[in-house]
Order: sequence, then C-alpha cells, then structure tokens
Amino acid sequence: MNREALVPIDEEVEAWIAIQQDRVRSRWPAGNPVLFPSGRANPDGTRRVSHSGYQHALGEWLLRCDVRDERGRPVHMTPHQWRHTLGTRLINMDVPQEVVRRILDHDSHAMTQHYARLSDTTIRRHWEKARKVNAAGQTVALDPSGALADAAWAKQRVGRATQALPNGYCQLPLVKTCPHSNSCLTCPMFVTTAEFLPQHHAQRRTTLQIISAAEANGHARVAEMNRQVAANLDKIITTLEAGEQDEEAAASAS
Repeated sequence: MNREALVPIDEEVEAWIAIQQDRVRSRWPAGNPVLFPSGRANPDGTRRVSHSGYQHALGEWLLRCDVRDERGRPVHMTPHQWRHTLGTRLINMDVPQEVVRRILDHDSHAMTQHYARLSDTTIRRHWEKARKVNAAGQTVALDPSGALADAAWAKQRVGRATQALPNGYCQLPLVKTCPHSNSCLTCPMFVTTAEFLPQHHAQRRTTLQIISAAEANGHARVAEMNRQVAANLDKIITTLEAGEQDEEAAASAS
C-alpha cells in the first residue's frame, strides 16, 4: 500500500527541484503535480515517468557523462541505490539509527540496519575515542598516532568479525584458541567499551542472583568464583560510567 513520507532536503536540493518544476511548466503551462512526467503519451503531463523509464534515463545519463568505477569500467546503477547511499552516508555521519529509520520511512529497525554499513574510518574513529578497559576495570590506552595503535586496530578490525563477545572483545591472537570456557571477565585478554554497559549491568544482576543461590545451597566454590566475576563487573562498570560522565562534562563545557 502506498503512503506519503516526509523527507528533509537542503537548499541545494530545493533549488534543483525548482529548476525541474520550471522545466515541467515550460512544457505543460497548465501545470501538474508530477515532478518527472513521462515524455510519451502524456498530453497533459499528469502521468509520471515509469520505473523502467527512469532506469533507462539514468543509464543513458551515466553513458553520456562517461561515469566509470575505480577499475575504469562503465558504472551501472539502479534508482534504489540513491536511497541506499543516503542511508549509508547518514549512518557514517553519526546520525542516530532511529533518525535514519524515520527519514527512510522504514517500518522496522531491521530494514534500517541494512544500510548501516560503516566505513573503516568511522569505526576506527569510534574505537579510538571510546574508553577501553580490561577485566580488572583498568583503562587500556594506546597512542592513536603510534604504530602500536595501527597494529591494534588491524587486529581489532578482524577481531570484531571473528572474536566478538557478547560483552566486549577478545585480544587473543587469532592464531591461538582459548582454552577457557566463559572466563572472559577473569581473563587478561578481555577488553570492553561503554557500548556494552547494558550487558554488564544485566550480567551483574544475574551474577548476584547466582551467588545468592549458591550460598543458600552451600555451594561455596561456585559462590567464590562468581564473586570474582561480580567484583570485576563492578570495576568495569565504574570505570566506563566515569568515562561517560567525563565526556558529558566536557561536552557541556564546550
């Protein structure tokens, strides 16, 4: 079912729309509500160009402009790619996903996530900016301009795809396998950022419940193991939340 959607535009787009409206009025002086009327069998200009007609015109325009890709091959595009480009650029400009969803008039966030393909530069900017802490709640610092930061980012880039954890990332070299099961919060190779704070809070609540149940049932070893996890969670949460408060204070001051 068709429905109307409001899309914000800037002054440049508004100016080009006005130019197109003048072109339409020059051919159909009586006026019509169609911005791109069909050029054939359309005496009053009220019939819009078809999807296939627009696709054909786009292809002809690319040929006339001799638009080529990085390998020198002629570029082939579909009209829907304009929409895809808009969504991807908005995401890379740090526009919140909910705002992008409303601009693109998507019914669900799952549809918007299709456009959320972040560039490496955007991801790295966020990675370098984010406060990173280890399992003991200690801040992990890297010089953004140093060679070590480049090496860490190269591993982080691959690790996000291959060693992402529900509550952080594993710094273990990819050529090695982890001999431990569910021991990340007591592992020196674990690192996490503020984006995982909701998971840390949820795990802390679950861990405290496990400790209470273990103590009630006389399982001292289980309780002791989870106390260490809970202690590390407290340190991680405290450090990450302190970092967020520092960023908010700096933003308010500026």
